[in-house]
Amino acid sequence: MSQVTFGLVGRDISYSFSRGYFTEKFLKEGIKDYQYINFDLQDILVLKEVISARENGLKGLNVTIPYKQEVQQFLTAIDDDAQEIGAVNTIKLNNDGTVVGYNTDVYGFQNSIMPYLKSHHKKALILGTGGASKAVAYAFKKLGIAYKFVSRTATDEIFGYHQITEEILKEYTVIVNCSPLGTSPKIELRPEIPYQFLSSEHLLYDLIYNPSETTFLRLGREQGATTKNGLQMLELQAEKSWEIWNS
Repeated sequence: MSQVTFGLVGRDISYSFSRGYFTEKFLKEGIKDYQYINFDLQDILVLKEVISARENGLKGLNVTIPYKQEVQQFLTAIDDDAQEIGAVNTIKLNNDGTVVGYNTDVYGFQNSIMPYLKSHHKKALILGTGGASKAVAYAFKKLGIAYKFVSRTATDEIFGYHQITEEILKEYTVIVNCSPLGTSPKIELRPEIPYQFLSSEHLLYDLIYNPSETTFLRLGREQGATTKNGLQMLELQAEKSWEIWNS
């Protein structure tokens, strides 16, 4: 059997979860002649050549920071969910030459947070406004949870971090960190929210998985909040990608 290749597109991605996950999956499940490699691109335009060449039987790609939005220019079609979210993190290269974009972040996030949601979790704060935050917002929309984005710059639609008060935290009891703050090695960093006003009513979810407990999650836990990191989300979205590539 000829080589079949999958990979991850991003910038500075040596730390990435995906390569280790799929390499281990192929080993565990006895899937031979399949490989998963990193396409660490400093310039997204190089991706056009990667897709065109389809070297070593390239069948599918995952996409990470900072290319989830830019990658759309190279696609033949985009799945409805990914279109609405405005971000693509999975690409399937079909035998007929078409290149289709999907978003599995929303699947991973929604299915990993659902077991933790309680009846009083009616409103959420989404920290950060990048590609991943759009998938989180889309999942909340599907779950019927109202949400507001939080960014360093406030607008009519977005809270600034400086605007987050005790009153707001009483109203918004789910908080999701979609920013990179707190990722290893800079584990002391965290979003600037008033942690002293968190309580056991709150659910804090961090898309970061390294470290397993970020400062954001630790400070929430110390106030009695329920906390969850992003590892299960990544596992679920990886399996969803695998399902798409093999469908």
